[in-house]
Amino acid sequence: MPADLAVIGLGHLGIPLAQAATAAGVRTVGYDPDPRAAADLRAGRPPAGSGEGLVSPAELRRMAARGFRITADSAELGRVRTAVICAPTPLGDDRRLDLSVVGEAARTLAARLRPHTTVLLESTVYPGTTEEFLRPLLEEGSGLRAGRDFHLAYSPCRHDPGNRAHGPANTPKVIGGLTPACTEAAAAFYGRFTEKVVRARGTREAETVKVLETNYRHVNIALVNEMAVYCHDLGVDVWDVIRCAETKPFGFQSFRPGPGVGGHGVPVDHGHMADQQQRGLGLPLRMVELAQTVNGRMPGYVTRRCTALLNEYGKSARGAHVLLLGVGYKADVADAEGSPAREIASRLIELGARLSYHDPYVTRWRVLGREVRRADSVYEAAADADLTVLLQPHRTYDLQGLSVKAQLLLDTRGVGPAGTAHRL
Repeated sequence: MPADLAVIGLGHLGIPLAQAATAAGVRTVGYDPDPRAAADLRAGRPPAGSGEGLVSPAELRRMAARGFRITADSAELGRVRTAVICAPTPLGDDRRLDLSVVGEAARTLAARLRPHTTVLLESTVYPGTTEEFLRPLLEEGSGLRAGRDFHLAYSPCRHDPGNRAHGPANTPKVIGGLTPACTEAAAAFYGRFTEKVVRARGTREAETVKVLETNYRHVNIALVNEMAVYCHDLGVDVWDVIRCAETKPFGFQSFRPGPGVGGHGVPVDHGHMADQQQRGLGLPLRMVELAQTVNGRMPGYVTRRCTALLNEYGKSARGAHVLLLGVGYKADVADAEGSPAREIASRLIELGARLSYHDPYVTRWRVLGREVRRADSVYEAAADADLTVLLQPHRTYDLQGLSVKAQLLLDTRGVGPAGTAHRL
């Protein structure tokens, strides 16, 4: 039976969308051009590094039981009413979003595109991408015209891996179409499994929503990271400051310091802003530039705190055994995209430290081209290490137990019981 929906790209964006649509009774097919990856998913094996925050084998089996199919055959894309491109857009070596996989997905879809299909983009992109990059590829490859022969819209992904309170059903969905009819077609689709749909004026506004949401967190995290360094220098407990400040019922939203930022929702990068300026399209986002600088300094700051703590207890970083706990970019997620753990590990290795790590979701981890030893028992490893550094507070960690077992514990997240560890 033909599906109603094709999800193109079965990673951190596509799988949650397919899961939500399938649960709502939408006949869904997932497309991955790699036959091996498609076969792994059909066999109930989640994508490598997905962790708890994406999908489990049991959840994949439940999706299959509800009719979810996975294929590497692009012919399936020509039999659906709605196609959503969820291709990854990682940062390249030049620190710009790499749109190549989005382009490949668009060309594959265009060759199969039928009239009256609704095409949606959820990938993290720059404002203008849907109209200036995606639209020409779809039109040239299909011979159809967007807004006339098929609907085209953008919807920023708001999936938060590991968040148990907010999922696709109760998180409002922003959409912006090329035309009003495109917006309504997208609204009709998302309305099948989302409680609230918010209509943006167009694709650019919807794309820029993602920029604002990402940079809102980026800038505020940078502020509390600066406050953490400032308070440490003053001998002030920044975590107590935040605890008290968040009692204000207006004009304040609390954020927490940490060892750096990571994940897939990246801020607008310098190269793109320079391109926009050359085209006469607005001023650079100075606050974002500064936030990038501040947050980019945090892995180095954590490393310096490690060496200072070791020195305080009569040990040198050279030859010291340092255990890192949690190497993904957030708690309860194995995805290490942009995780600050890698830079912290690299700096410690360069200082001569003997490094090991523990993460319940990451079974293998390479830094500077070599395997980092994975500890079997987190508590035995903490007792053996000269310094244990908590980078991500996974739910499986008993923080009280860690504080008892560890010789020396640096809690970069401020989540352990007060007074049981050194805090950022």
